[in-house]
Amino acid sequence: MWERIQLWLENADRVHMTQAWDDLPPTREAVESWLDQIRPALVADGGNVELNVVDRDGTVRIALEGACTDCPTRLATLRPGIEEPLREALAGIPAVIAVDS
Repeated sequence: MWERIQLWLENADRVHMTQAWDDLPPTREAVESWLDQIRPALVADGGNVELNVVDRDGTVRIALEGACTDCPTRLATLRPGIEEPLREALAGIPAVIAVDS
């Protein structure tokens, strides 16, 4: 059995293996810490953001709260204001999705 594992490791696609490890989703703590950096700007406008969950595939689910709930520029806040900078800051996030709080 050990010989088979060694043989597989010797012949494995190292690039694929590295990419798999590089694409691990961020921890909940890392996402929460990043959200804490933008939270004051949202609170200043009467809104807030709450982290719901970081899925196994790295999808981040958040709830926009307060004034952000019914704001007509909600998508503008979500996409360029939260999703794009969050994906740039933390690897392994394919999407940020707003859920109902």
